[in-house]
Amino acid sequence: MPTIAPYGSWKSPISADTVVEDSVSLSSIQMDGDDIYWVEMRPQEGARSVIVRRAADGQTRDVNPPPYSARSRVHEYGGLCFWVSNGEVFYSNFADQRVYRQTPSSAPVPITPQGGDLRYADGMIDAARRRLICVREDHRADGEAVNSVVALDLDGGGEGDTLVSGCDFYAHPSLSPDGSTLAWLSWDHPNMPWDSVSLWIADILGDGSLGERTKAAGLDGESIFQPEWSPDGILYFVSDRSGWWNLYRWRGDGAEAIAPMRAEFGSPAWALGARAYAFESAHRIVCKYAQNGFWKLATIDISDTGDTGDTGDTGDTGDTDDTGDTGDTSDTGDTGDTGDTRTNEFSPIETPYTEMSRGDIEASNGKVALVAASASLPDALIALDADTGETAVLRESRAVSVDARYLSSPREIEFETTGGRTAHAFYYPPQNADFEAPRGEMPPLLVISHGGPTGAASTAFNLSYQFWTSRSIGVVDVNYGGSTGYGTAYRRRLNGQWGIVDVDDCVNAALHLAREGEADADRLMVRGGSAGGYTTLASLTFRDVFKAGASYYGVSDLCGLAEETHKFESRYLDSMIGPYPERRDLYEERSPINHTDRLSCPIILFQGLEDRVVPPNQAETMVAALREKGLPVAYIAFEGEQHGFRRSENIVRALEAELYFYSRVLGFDIADEIAPVDIEGL
Repeated sequence: MPTIAPYGSWKSPISADTVVEDSVSLSSIQMDGDDIYWVEMRPQEGARSVIVRRAADGQTRDVNPPPYSARSRVHEYGGLCFWVSNGEVFYSNFADQRVYRQTPSSAPVPITPQGGDLRYADGMIDAARRRLICVREDHRADGEAVNSVVALDLDGGGEGDTLVSGCDFYAHPSLSPDGSTLAWLSWDHPNMPWDSVSLWIADILGDGSLGERTKAAGLDGESIFQPEWSPDGILYFVSDRSGWWNLYRWRGDGAEAIAPMRAEFGSPAWALGARAYAFESAHRIVCKYAQNGFWKLATIDISDTGDTGDTGDTGDTGDTDDTGDTGDTSDTGDTGDTGDTRTNEFSPIETPYTEMSRGDIEASNGKVALVAASASLPDALIALDADTGETAVLRESRAVSVDARYLSSPREIEFETTGGRTAHAFYYPPQNADFEAPRGEMPPLLVISHGGPTGAASTAFNLSYQFWTSRSIGVVDVNYGGSTGYGTAYRRRLNGQWGIVDVDDCVNAALHLAREGEADADRLMVRGGSAGGYTTLASLTFRDVFKAGASYYGVSDLCGLAEETHKFESRYLDSMIGPYPERRDLYEERSPINHTDRLSCPIILFQGLEDRVVPPNQAETMVAALREKGLPVAYIAFEGEQHGFRRSENIVRALEAELYFYSRVLGFDIADEIAPVDIEGL
């Protein structure tokens, strides 16, 4: 019989150590013949990123030896950081940002200069010319870094010959199969890659330079993702010109939609080189796509079936609310000319997975490799047969050693938010087979505000969420307005409204669950990291709903962020708040640091001291203000951590400290032996 015990006091078999033990993150899949390569970030090795090769016989080996770590700092978030051709591997090493060449029989050999001011990511190998075409970010001069597309000699000896320059940002240089044409993406301040991007192509001349450039796509306000050449030399890409990130192909005189539908075949390009589709052959694409926050897999027959005619200008999308309600979404504006629309055979592949936005996808000759997960299955590298749908797990990010009776299954919820709109979230109720709560008692609720803010809540198995739910604390992961996965109109709800729409949606998710009898309205907590940390601090400052909160490397001073953050995000806030410094008034109005007089509840803050995205002074200034006001506050800073914690010991400490903090603030007894936290003012 379960023990009757108050919420918050349940003993859980899921410790903070359980959350990180034997876990890795998986990304950047590449195929080289019958071999599959990927990157594992290993917290147990000091967050070292290791390239792993799996041969056709199933044998695996690490490629880069310690202390080499394959990770790029282009855009600070990095992305695709290694390239492979015929068993020869090239990678960007995190410590010095040099590109190294390595073979199975050799030690790493640098092919770019010393200094650390040149960073490389994305792109692909031009095998015929023995060079790597990639994005370079140059930090040698004072002021803003300079981005370009360059060609690196694979045998070393230089910093790269510039192929394309002049724009603020570049991404996804893609070489046609015959090596004759290069495609790439570019954009300029104040746009982000999910705002407005141009797709370019140019012939490669005899000396390896580029000829005349042609703009293949890129309407004002059109987000383009992953230009890729098919094996027979046709250029494909993902665009949101219809109001959804859908697949298109370009034939020289316009773009045609491939299997158009109300689904997202792309994701926000925070990391370079991400892919949502791959060519299994010249006649078939394997693709990932999201609907209502859930990811799925399908194949698309791209055999040429003839011209179905020009659909012309689709005009204003008007009343097409992507959430399923009928609110006005005319802010999507004119989608422009979609060109031809071709209905190709679209065949969903049934899998047990619901999360595929992480990692990449590769395909060749009927074989598919991707990273996938579900609420009960952790991230894993999956091999899939495109014809039969048969899957095999090649590498799990972690072993699931917890009895299912202690695991909470999330359910999708929709709730009404400000303005009569609908918002979305995933709710995880408390679950522990050994305990029940006293009759009539409602559980505490922890609201998660995801980062980005142009990002999304994930349905992947998450032991850190189970850490809370197995201790009788409910969790709701909110896909507030501005999140991806629900169409362009939903993503643009945050335009000009950061600190308002996201806060309203997090508050309304909590109040909805309290009204439904699934949460204690007097024990509501909110937490988030990065942009989610800002939403957390804003929720605690500008609303009187939550009783405690935790900010992980969160933003407290929007003016400081606009003035100090790195190039990639230096104009991000123009779209979400307003141009800076012209609308400094809005930045000051929405900065929690300027309104600590409105705070009335305790906060714990966590910060990496080497964070360049949200510098430590953002947390430290907030802590000083809370101390001066006499509010309960705790601050834990970690040496050696950047934006996001990667070391096992720090992840464990943060999770335990957050639990201890909530128990003291909300007055419940925890069953764990945890090192105490210094909470000033309590």
